[in-house]
Amino acid sequence: MKSKVAESLELKYHPVALIWTDDVPEDVLSFREDNWGCVMSMFALAAKGKTVAFDRKTFGCIGGGVGLGFGNQYENWQGGIECFYHFLSTGNEQWERGRETAEKVKPYMRKESYENFLHGERYLKSPELVKKFVDSLPIIDIPTKFVMLRPLEDVDASDKQPEIVIFPVNPHQLSALIVLSSYARETADNVIAPFSAGCQTIGIWAYKEAKRDKPRGVIGLTDLSARVYTSRTLDPNILTYAAPFKLFGELEENVEGSFLERHTWLKLKDMQ
Repeated sequence: MKSKVAESLELKYHPVALIWTDDVPEDVLSFREDNWGCVMSMFALAAKGKTVAFDRKTFGCIGGGVGLGFGNQYENWQGGIECFYHFLSTGNEQWERGRETAEKVKPYMRKESYENFLHGERYLKSPELVKKFVDSLPIIDIPTKFVMLRPLEDVDASDKQPEIVIFPVNPHQLSALIVLSSYARETADNVIAPFSAGCQTIGIWAYKEAKRDKPRGVIGLTDLSARVYTSRTLDPNILTYAAPFKLFGELEENVEGSFLERHTWLKLKDMQ
């Protein structure tokens, strides 16, 4: 499947199709069952041409299970969901169950992960705010066994239609997508940038937008932890723009005749 948008933007990396499916190719890349891994590190491999897939035992990390649409995996956090509320904020050292859980999990965690569990990632100010954040997430349990990430150009008529198309973009390319998102619409709020994990901005937030009559694009990879992992594979200035498939079709239709053919964008494109 070709993309006029990708050609006009001259993307360095492949647009990635996110597909819900019950079958995946034999040579697909996956995490080992129940092993830790970052979904966005696998996304980076897809952006460089690989096909990767996840199921309910190979989603890498609990936040990734949530982000991909495998239900509320935070309920399975070590020590319970309250320990996650402390992990994302002030840390588990401050309360008895948290300290007890930290001692149990210490032998199985990398040093950095254990330090975060004990002292907190500090991405939100309090456990109470983390609870409100989790409660606000559009958590769903998708109806298929797998979520597959595949380079868009490798998707053909025999594949299922993607749910989402994700563009790995630099700041100039992201700016162009934001403009194109409003090019044929009467409103100006056609892109969102929710505070969330990187996998959640390409997954559940985009799934939610797909249900709207006029889906919005979702800016992502603003997750600091995920950026550490993707920067090992992709340029460090890369962000993501996730388009529900209906919006992707709209963007494709509006390339011709738009600013993407005019001198301002062409100058910016030469600067990339």
